[in-house]
Amino acid sequence: MLCEELDIPDQAKRLLIDSGIHELFPPQVEAVRAGALEGRNLLLASPTASGKTLVAELCALKHILERDGKVLYLSPLRALANEKYSEFKKYEALRKPNGRRIRVGISTGDFDSSDPWLGRFDIIVATNEKCDSLLRHRAPWMDDLSLVVADEIHLLNDVERGPTLEIVLARLRQVNPDAQLLALSATVSNAEDIAEWLNAIPVTTQWRPVKLREGVLMGVEIQFKDGGSTRIEKRVSDPAVNLALHSIQMGGQVLIFTSTRRKAVSVAKKVAPKVRDLLSKALRRSLERTAELIISSGERTRISDLLAELVKQGAAFHHAGLSSPHRRILEDAFRDGRIKALTATPTLAFGVNLPARVVIIGDYRRYEPGYGYYPISVLEYKQMVGRAGRPKYDEVGESVLIAKTEEERDYLFGSFVLARPERIWSKLGVERILRSHVLATVASEFALTEQGIYDFFGRTLYAYQYDLRAIKGLIAKILRFLYGEGMITVDGAEIRATRFGRRVSQLYIDPLSAIVMREGLLKRAPKITDISLLHMIAHTPDMFPKIRCSSREIDKVSAFMEEHTEEFMFEEPEEWADRLAYEEFLGEVKTAWVLKAWIEERPEDEIIEMFGVEPGDLYRLISTSDWLLYASQELAKLLGHRDILPRIAELRERVTKGVKSEILPLARLEGVGRVRARIMYDAGFRTIEDLRRAPVNKLSSLPLIGPRIAKRIKEQVGGLVKRGDWERLSGAKGPKQHALTEYYE
Repeated sequence: MLCEELDIPDQAKRLLIDSGIHELFPPQVEAVRAGALEGRNLLLASPTASGKTLVAELCALKHILERDGKVLYLSPLRALANEKYSEFKKYEALRKPNGRRIRVGISTGDFDSSDPWLGRFDIIVATNEKCDSLLRHRAPWMDDLSLVVADEIHLLNDVERGPTLEIVLARLRQVNPDAQLLALSATVSNAEDIAEWLNAIPVTTQWRPVKLREGVLMGVEIQFKDGGSTRIEKRVSDPAVNLALHSIQMGGQVLIFTSTRRKAVSVAKKVAPKVRDLLSKALRRSLERTAELIISSGERTRISDLLAELVKQGAAFHHAGLSSPHRRILEDAFRDGRIKALTATPTLAFGVNLPARVVIIGDYRRYEPGYGYYPISVLEYKQMVGRAGRPKYDEVGESVLIAKTEEERDYLFGSFVLARPERIWSKLGVERILRSHVLATVASEFALTEQGIYDFFGRTLYAYQYDLRAIKGLIAKILRFLYGEGMITVDGAEIRATRFGRRVSQLYIDPLSAIVMREGLLKRAPKITDISLLHMIAHTPDMFPKIRCSSREIDKVSAFMEEHTEEFMFEEPEEWADRLAYEEFLGEVKTAWVLKAWIEERPEDEIIEMFGVEPGDLYRLISTSDWLLYASQELAKLLGHRDILPRIAELRERVTKGVKSEILPLARLEGVGRVRARIMYDAGFRTIEDLRRAPVNKLSSLPLIGPRIAKRIKEQVGGLVKRGDWERLSGAKGPKQHALTEYYE
């Protein structure tokens, strides 16, 4: 089917054709023929890079340009949301019938807001969690939605992310039953089952733009599913490295999946020196510039140094422990074809789209503390395999598992290469998960009776697959718990949320977290310090993922705990009465200690060395702590603990900035940060007034400041700058003196 034949406005057709899209892929044709452009609900399951997003874009354009509709695009991850937002931005060139251009918006954070400003946009991209939060705040613009796109629908099967997506879809269908629903996925084995729950038409296809060959490597020979085979040269003892070098020598890029971060780093270190020998001089120069960019992005640590050194050689590792700027630099360099070998943990398979000619799955088992090693699911394997083959560049993509024996090779063929992905099952029926959603149903007044609550949960995938009776008793138990904790009231048949319950739901925290905060704020520690509040939030179930205290750290953390025993709001469990609870408590203490080191301005590298917490983990910990301290602040207001509000507010700001109290005014300046703020403070610039009066040449001569940052500081704090100094800062002629606007105090 040609773009010209599509039943969409001509201006949209022209934009697609001008962007190089002249003909639809087979899955796109099937979706259109199934009624995607006629408003029918669809579940489209087709391999990665087969064009599912374009179907969503076509439906969105149809709704906006012809029906004056509003579109919500749901994504499971912030990185994916940002990717989709960028893709949709090109449609802002199109005009609606009223002459106004299409507007695209995105919202992925701040869970305590209805974001009324989003109502001005025609296409809204949001994460599943943000959408859940918006529904709890009863965002009025949601009533105007005419199309909902749910990306990565197979994540309904995920223990952590699945229930939120399930509740969001059930709630959106309750709020706006007439809106079209388009569910997208690469892999859904029980598509008919999920489609029936969504009242949608299933469209499933195995077509992909690049042919896929799946195989298993044993020794120096790869045997493929299609009967073919390839021999590779043995250069080192690691077969994954040998295969990577073979693929790069053949002109391709390689993505190597490993089971752990440590393994990703070690494999990258093994492959890098060998890859370097295969690079041209021009490419090496380009990679050196990329390495310099890594070093200059954020604080310099041994991780950034190692990453930069590997990038110079054409290889890199990618995992959740890296900072966001470093991950973006690596992703861009890999997409551009400059990085030839990228080792990664499986989280990449569910994240941003980074295809490679060859995907190597070095480990097919995962280690789970307390459970040992177990094989990955076929669904996870298929997600990784989906990255093989770059559209427009490769005719064939290859995915290869690695076996040590013939028996293992046969097992890998039978259990992964020739196997079908597991069926998707709802993961909603767990008290820890259900608790928050039951409260939200009452607090947001989606249901006002016990029967109304059952009616809503009767619309979920869980009820469809297992029957509502399977969780009816659990819901009743949760309602009794919420009533006992003062979060809901019961008057005859009517159930209402209390002020406390409503605020807990709006803050998007687990009711148990709210109880921990309430108890901590009420009981208080004998001696209230930063540690008291940091441990309080670490003690909540929402502090996730938890920082573990390893066996070799127990003595060190126990000593720290003894030293600060009067500062904790909660008693430590008896070590030998409940060893598991004791070790969990130690993990919470370690979390508080990490945050304490951060706000005392310990360098990132020191924190990494001291606690084994990598930059990405640290930034997630800071983000979660910011959210939980905000929730603590809001509950303290509600519960009348006004005496502690200033302390929580200051601690929250220190956690986000990573500074001591004394340099907060400087760290608040845009473009300054914790390191530059400390440099200025130690140089004698201790207040905003000091900076206003500072000679600009003296300010710009400080380490890590320079003319560009000095100019930004002066623009914010005001003050007079001589013409010559201003010209040196701005690189342009100006009037004799500039009285800079003082817009920060």
